[in-house]
Amino acid sequence: MSCDPGLQSYPSRPVRLVVGYAPGGTTDIAARLVGQWLSDSLGRQFIIENQPGANGNIATEAVVRAPADGYTLLMLSGANAINATLYEKLNFVFVRDITPVASVLSVPNLMMVHPLFPARSVPEFISYAKANPGKVNYGSSGIGSELHVVAEMFKMMAGIDLVPVQYRGTGPMLTDLLGGQLQVTFADIPPSVEHVRTGRLRALAVTTSERIELLPELPTVAEFLPGYDAVTWFGVGAPHNTPIEIIEKLNRETNAVLASPVMKAQLADLGATPMTMTPADFGKLIAAETEKWAKVIRAANIKIE
Repeated sequence: MSCDPGLQSYPSRPVRLVVGYAPGGTTDIAARLVGQWLSDSLGRQFIIENQPGANGNIATEAVVRAPADGYTLLMLSGANAINATLYEKLNFVFVRDITPVASVLSVPNLMMVHPLFPARSVPEFISYAKANPGKVNYGSSGIGSELHVVAEMFKMMAGIDLVPVQYRGTGPMLTDLLGGQLQVTFADIPPSVEHVRTGRLRALAVTTSERIELLPELPTVAEFLPGYDAVTWFGVGAPHNTPIEIIEKLNRETNAVLASPVMKAQLADLGATPMTMTPADFGKLIAAETEKWAKVIRAANIKIE
């Protein structure tokens, strides 16, 4: 280990945690939780800085270009893995230029239909879609968004034709599903679960490889389409060449907080699961996710206009 006093005293001043989206979304909520935990445990303020635009790429580039001293960090999400293929001309290579620090949490998606839709299960939905090609539309929170590629992977694996309808975010998309203008959508649990509990929407499946505690009776998509697995994950990254001592310290502190019963309860309320990994294992997850979504984006010919 290095004896550099600057590393031993890290952090000795406030740390910026950059978020690539506007306040209020899941990435921002996750960042504010992380920032608060690290501020409390390390005794220095972690300041959340929102730099929205280009599906998170503006924030990523800002962090790539920041000094690799541990004082500028990036809130990562699955969108970063998708963007690596979706955008052909980025000024950075995500897996090369951002060092994984700590995974934080994962959030499953729900496959949901309007209660009047004739299918009550995933096999019934697939049968209906096959009998009505091009007549079933699904909501997506923007071209190349996680909810877009999750639905496209379902289409590919089920061998069906669904028509995408693009929205600016999950909120307007859910409004149209509730109103019956959409037939199906895949959406994060936090904004969706109450609609399912009250019967305003019907959940057909969860997108994780295993059933979830929050809705244990709900089957997984993989029970009908083996190998299907899609989860929205969040974590922290730093510029390439950030000292390993700083990476390891932040990883230890983050994992310690995630292990606390208070934090587990906070995350459970959001429908989220804590994810504790070493930086190396988090790097492997990012690489695997980047490869998985690259195949879907190329097969579905998803392009940013």
